[in-house]
Amino acid sequence: MELALRGGGFLLTEVAPDQIFVREEINEDHKQLKRMAHNFMTKEVAPMIEDMEEQKDGVVREFMRQAGELGLLGLEIPEEFEGLSLDKYATVVVGEEVPRGGAFAVAYAAHTGIGTLPIVYFGTPEQKAKYLPGLANGSKVAAYCLTEPGSGSDALGAKATAVLNPEGTHYILNGTKQFITNAGFADVFLVYAKVDGKMTNFIVERDYPGFSLGPEEQKMGIKGSSTRQVILEDVMVPVENIVGELGRGHVVAFNILNVGRFKLAAGAIGSVQVVLETALKYASERKQFGVALNTFGAIQNKIAEIATRAYMAESVVYRTAGLMESGFHDLDLTGDCRKEAGKALEEYAIECSLNKVYASEVLDFAVDEGVQIHGGYGFIKEYPIERMYRDSRINRLFEGTNEINRLLVPGTLLKRAMTGELPLLQAAQAVSKDLVSVGMGGNAEGLEALNQMTQKAKKLCLMAAGLAAQNLGMALKDNQFVLTGMAEMVNQVYAMESAVLRAQKVQTLDVSNEHKVFVEKAATLGAYAAFNILEVQAKEVLCAVEKGDSLSTVLAGMRKLVKRPNVDMIGMRQEIAKYIIEKEGYPVNY
Repeated sequence: MELALRGGGFLLTEVAPDQIFVREEINEDHKQLKRMAHNFMTKEVAPMIEDMEEQKDGVVREFMRQAGELGLLGLEIPEEFEGLSLDKYATVVVGEEVPRGGAFAVAYAAHTGIGTLPIVYFGTPEQKAKYLPGLANGSKVAAYCLTEPGSGSDALGAKATAVLNPEGTHYILNGTKQFITNAGFADVFLVYAKVDGKMTNFIVERDYPGFSLGPEEQKMGIKGSSTRQVILEDVMVPVENIVGELGRGHVVAFNILNVGRFKLAAGAIGSVQVVLETALKYASERKQFGVALNTFGAIQNKIAEIATRAYMAESVVYRTAGLMESGFHDLDLTGDCRKEAGKALEEYAIECSLNKVYASEVLDFAVDEGVQIHGGYGFIKEYPIERMYRDSRINRLFEGTNEINRLLVPGTLLKRAMTGELPLLQAAQAVSKDLVSVGMGGNAEGLEALNQMTQKAKKLCLMAAGLAAQNLGMALKDNQFVLTGMAEMVNQVYAMESAVLRAQKVQTLDVSNEHKVFVEKAATLGAYAAFNILEVQAKEVLCAVEKGDSLSTVLAGMRKLVKRPNVDMIGMRQEIAKYIIEKEGYPVNY
């Protein structure tokens, strides 16, 4: 596989625009699917958001059944098991629309992602035949049970146990699972328990004796979703209900969380679009000092920033969808594909974590600014932005906290470097040697200048990572201050490059000139903002790992890498705001 297409490989080589997938390439089938999902969410689900918030019995469960009838639950399930066998782009275009249904999006995501995919990717043919048809058509709903009262981020510290009965026919499960989405109405539970101290995944059905639930949790947000404890008291589970391999449940758990993070990011970018539409509508109707709010520069600045960050996150998610599709395209999901699926899911663990962190934080920025645009009314329940603000916060905790996901990035990169999978250390050493010859900046303009800036950003990231590894040695793995700084640098590089490559590719596609202009401006504004963050993080890391004359030398080299052309960022925000206000929302091509 080309280095540019390897997981984490983007950091070590120059990637060409034709090596990534962009939103503007979705085909008519994707657009039709997106319209169908949009109509279902806006016309059927959204009018019932208040009923869901009050947790009226059966509302969410009924919508899950209807979603199943429409095929929305079976996008990634093989046709042989009543699914649609669609690509990763289909999951993104639908995932973007589901947040229009409020907390229904949580039930949907938990079911179609971490609830169903363990069986799709790691189940036996018999398990797939038994469970997937119901999960695809909505007659059954799934839940994922990993977290426990005493173990959240430390998933391997779980205490639930499974002991084989004397007859060798069943495992007897005991333990409590915490914060389980869909628990109140799910039929199929993917439960993790330890067999002789080793994590194993089991399919547990709701009606098994000894299975019970705690009361509904009273949450800050996503109130319309069901969140309960799952209590296991001598629950007998057939041995044929082991998912994956005995004692290797961690392989299922962590790899499924990878794809869950990717899918969460798709939902987050859809949520940002809804927030922007909501804020724009209010800003166009609300008047102060005799004119609409959207005429004030301070409000337009917020609109432009939300739209720009939405573009950046969207670029990251669709690029990652392309990478994952390349890894899964030839996978036969109808049979036993555990090993192949595990490898494909693990390949893009870094990108999935970056997706989750970046998109969830863009969403939190957007809802915060959305409330600010509403002023005092943003704090009032009557206005939907109040619910959106509360609902968004969970995304930085779901699927592994953003702190855990940040730490996974440098940890995985260094692990792959040590095993020879990625030539990270060699690339870092090459940057240090070549630093004396790095130019202060060429005469390139426009997108080519952004591309050159992206390559410098990568070199800066590699230089900081290389010096951290060289000077801290084995102590680096325990220095979370430095590791999170490194992670944020990689985060900004991936977002920056995704945005710039997309802008370059869009110029060659059959789209309107006004869209090409918007994309170029959003990429420029976003890339410069990303580089500003990168520069600060790089200096912090370098000052932590170098001292004295050596630090002075390194910082002198860094100054060459951070040199970039000046741009009128304020002017670009003004133009982006004008475009978004005219469009009455983020420009999405249905």
